[in-house]
Amino acid sequence: MTEVTTVYDRFTELAKRSLVAARDVADSLGTDFVGTEHLLLGLAQTAGTASEALRAHGVELGRTRAAVEAALRAAGAPSTAGGGAAEALSTIGIDVAEIQQRADSTFGPGVFRYPRPAFSLRLKEVIARSLQQARELGGEHIDTEHLLLALLSVDEDAAVRVLSQLGADIRALRQAVLDRVA
Repeated sequence: MTEVTTVYDRFTELAKRSLVAARDVADSLGTDFVGTEHLLLGLAQTAGTASEALRAHGVELGRTRAAVEAALRAAGAPSTAGGGAAEALSTIGIDVAEIQQRADSTFGPGVFRYPRPAFSLRLKEVIARSLQQARELGGEHIDTEHLLLALLSVDEDAAVRVLSQLGADIRALRQAVLDRVA
């Protein structure tokens, strides 16, 4: 029997932490998706080559979060407040609000959240490109720098627009990451 390896099996611990941080950011912002803008924040707040390169190019976490929040508001990003999945579950007798209330009293407020935001198609594309970036640099494991390089390679992207608004030179940032990896 052969073992099936997924792209996620190739992630280093730091890269995994970045994705978890991205999902946590999406949760905290109340969006019903995890997009590249959330990954940008996840990379910025997780140790590693990506966060070092971002900081070196003036991309600070607080300013980046504010820019992402503004971009999401301007785009009218979908929020989990609508509860479409909760409404669907209620049709079969499952009360998500009651589950939330019980979870809050048992585990603490905000620990349980349903539904968890899903990765956007663009973020899935970036994740797939990160493996390509790792391979182009001679590796098989995906680290934060590969995620950032993949993120920077996507045209007309929310995270790239945020970086540009913050005054980051995308080409120079990409070169800086490549220099750090070399």
